[in-house]
Amino acid sequence: MSERTSGERIGPTGDDGGRWRRWGPYLSERQWGTVREDYSDGGDAWSYFPHDHARSRAYRWGEDGLGGICDEKQRLCLALALWNGRDPILKERAFGLTNGEGNHGEDVKEYYFYLDSTPSHSYMKYLYKYPQAEFPYNDLVAVNRERGRDEYEYELLDTGVFDESRYFDVTVEYAKASSDDVLARVTVANRGPDEATLHVLPTLWFRNTWSWQNGDGDPKPRMSAVDGPPGTATIRAEHPRLGSYDCRFGAGAPLLFTENETNAERLFGLPNSSPYVKDGIGRYVVDGERDAVNPAREGTKAAAHHTLTVPAGGATTLRLRIAPTDAQPSDSSGPDSRGAGSRGAGSSGVGSGGFDVRGFEAVFEDRIAEADAFYRELTPEGADEDRARVQRQALAGMLWSKQYYLFDLETWLAEHGLNPWSMPRPGVRNREWFHMVSDDIVSMPDKWEYPWFAAWDLAFHTVALATVDVRFAKEQLELLLKDTFLHPNGQIPAYEWNFADVNPPVHAWAAYFVYLMEERTTGRADRAFLERVFQKLLTNFTWWVNRKDPDDRNVFEGGFLGLDNIGVFDRSAPLPTGGRLEQADGTAWMALYCQAMLQIAVELVEHNEAYEDLVLKFFEHYLWIAASMDRVGDLGDELWDEEDGFYYDVLRLPDGQAVRLKVRSMVGLLPLCAATVFRPAQLARVSGIGDRLRRFADRHPSLSVTLTSVQAGMAGGPRLLSVVDEKKLFRVLSYLLSEEEFLSPYGIRSLSRHHAEHPYRFWVRGEEYRVGYLPAESDTGMFGGNSNWRGPVWFPMNALVVRALLNLYGFYGDDLTVECPTGSGVRMTLFEVAQEISERLTRLFLRGEDGRRPVHGGQRILQDDPHWRDLISFYEYFHGDNGAGMGASHQTGWTGLVATLMTVFGTLTPNDFLTDRAKKGTP
Repeated sequence: MSERTSGERIGPTGDDGGRWRRWGPYLSERQWGTVREDYSDGGDAWSYFPHDHARSRAYRWGEDGLGGICDEKQRLCLALALWNGRDPILKERAFGLTNGEGNHGEDVKEYYFYLDSTPSHSYMKYLYKYPQAEFPYNDLVAVNRERGRDEYEYELLDTGVFDESRYFDVTVEYAKASSDDVLARVTVANRGPDEATLHVLPTLWFRNTWSWQNGDGDPKPRMSAVDGPPGTATIRAEHPRLGSYDCRFGAGAPLLFTENETNAERLFGLPNSSPYVKDGIGRYVVDGERDAVNPAREGTKAAAHHTLTVPAGGATTLRLRIAPTDAQPSDSSGPDSRGAGSRGAGSSGVGSGGFDVRGFEAVFEDRIAEADAFYRELTPEGADEDRARVQRQALAGMLWSKQYYLFDLETWLAEHGLNPWSMPRPGVRNREWFHMVSDDIVSMPDKWEYPWFAAWDLAFHTVALATVDVRFAKEQLELLLKDTFLHPNGQIPAYEWNFADVNPPVHAWAAYFVYLMEERTTGRADRAFLERVFQKLLTNFTWWVNRKDPDDRNVFEGGFLGLDNIGVFDRSAPLPTGGRLEQADGTAWMALYCQAMLQIAVELVEHNEAYEDLVLKFFEHYLWIAASMDRVGDLGDELWDEEDGFYYDVLRLPDGQAVRLKVRSMVGLLPLCAATVFRPAQLARVSGIGDRLRRFADRHPSLSVTLTSVQAGMAGGPRLLSVVDEKKLFRVLSYLLSEEEFLSPYGIRSLSRHHAEHPYRFWVRGEEYRVGYLPAESDTGMFGGNSNWRGPVWFPMNALVVRALLNLYGFYGDDLTVECPTGSGVRMTLFEVAQEISERLTRLFLRGEDGRRPVHGGQRILQDDPHWRDLISFYEYFHGDNGAGMGASHQTGWTGLVATLMTVFGTLTPNDFLTDRAKKGTP
């Protein structure tokens, strides 16, 4: 079996890759506290379904678990449950704080790491760190609730439960013997100084589809204990659609059965429909309730109960296998212990009793060897071991962050008492989205903190995923444009809490990037994919033009545009001043959108001349938008401020007055990102484009200045579309590359450090609105306080800055140099500047000369302990001064772009952006 960088099927020659992806890490880390599970009157998802309910209450729309897998429709799930003998509950899912409990919003309080995965999930590896002392659930809630927004978060390491290394490393690995034959290996390592006991319960269950009025109509599935091969304990799981599967464990592990149904008696004081309910196994193991599990050994949820006593420094391995009943796999599971004195349930016959442990291990050896070979192909030549580790873990996180996402809005809204003709009702979200149905595998930003898609996050995910699995990247881009997602009016749904909100329009750029990535790595140009995406994006582009340009002036007002608290005001709410906010970022996003659509149209016109008119359409749109950002003459109300040499949002008051909101932020850097190079060979495909543009300029003389900004290089050379002309470029770069402003040791800050001592203040009827530099967490409750764009480094915006610099270099070449850093006297080409920013970003995760990784911050155990120091978390954003990870701790989605940057600067040279190799431009 061989895996290739094309991201195609990874399995035996001639096998269908889709089958090998049938089983994967599609189980969420958190289903409780989501909008999907919220049936409250007021729309308080966090309070309606808290963590305390999760062990006892059947979910409506999904499932969650520790290091788990499931089939592609999440009918059958497999995950770990653990108990250290001290906790008050079985550890079946990751714990964290809700939005109201955390001093900086929702926050997972666990340590787990995605260590490896292939695109088809033929091999996967996950690590969970479980304390041997009682898990401090109440302490974490109480201390964090007392802390203010200006204080650090109280983390699990701070509680002392990991002192003296008194914890278990629980490593879960999966290897596929075939597309439906999945082997699992669970290794429990005792890192502490004393012998310790751990209960390990690999748990199998069906997603509950039978307890709802609109169930799938199939008979209720069933699990039961059956006789398996000698030396095994076997659970048979029979599902009317999935078929029959057998899950085999070691013979010494008792099998416990219950139902995946709500314990209504515990939660609501109502009678249960069955004595065996969702929390039955936990009550049996933790509380000793022998009648909590079904003595008939059948149900819809079951576990094999292993009790392991592991010596200090020792480790014990459990094996299990799930495969179709009729497959009859010959080799299966059994405990295998390492370390003197290690004891495990059923371990008296280690590797015997009908289990071919050698055959089992041979499958793992093969899959690991294939994964190693696959990642060797992806790793740039010359990359050292640490860089290769960072890239592999980043991409593993991208692949582990896939999740089955089920949400039928018509059904959900009907269950809230609404139909398409109902009047709006407070507390019910997304009532305009009756058409929307998701029944898909979706790339998630973070399967605990953000276990729902976000449109612009997903677009950036595909740019990173294209490095490892271009097939899945294309599927994800098309997903949000399907008729079951895309609104009939052309809007792309933003995110679960408010599908009608607006994320930046980066879909077209991401699609063109993925298209070129596939062509350059495989030699195949999937124009059918590009055309399908383009046709759907035409409707979305029209929605933007019609809905977000209220005065038809080509100045756009997109709302918060994903940047949460970056502005003076909450940009998703009515302004306290009245009037409107003309957004520098919203308008720049639209300029970039035009450029990407223009690139796609130019690519498609080569094979279909009908696209010529669309080439001109997007050219004209771009010229109008670029002109609107700095109209002819110094009028004082444009987005460009000539005196400062920077772009700002403009507050348009009800009386028509205009006020520039002079916050130096990523908002003002985004116009720089709207820079795209077209090669002569591209434009030559469009017949008469020069004449048509000249006629357009004659009709619109006010655009003549903008049209000249479509700069031409040497005769026959490239053409540049850039909102920022050469004069503006030097001025904006002087801010971007100043270490006193935007340039941090670890990338580009989202807000200038200038505002640390000079915060921007705006007064409305005696109330101050203030924006100051905050390198770490937010000190406001805007958007829940769990996100901060007022100083930290964010990967997606940095990636767009790097892209712009490479495009600008593709036009200016080595003739244009700038000081980097500003004031240093060191001059660099724009390629070198892009490389410098990329290296600073990559430096976040690499071990420096002092042996420390900036991402780990000041936590000594993360920096020094051999069992922690090479485990890397890809956070949501990073401290603007010291690089410590902030926000969601497993935001491998867009932070996974670090792997893309490593690939770009590990495989390309400056000449690649200046020669025929760049004939299709830089995406």
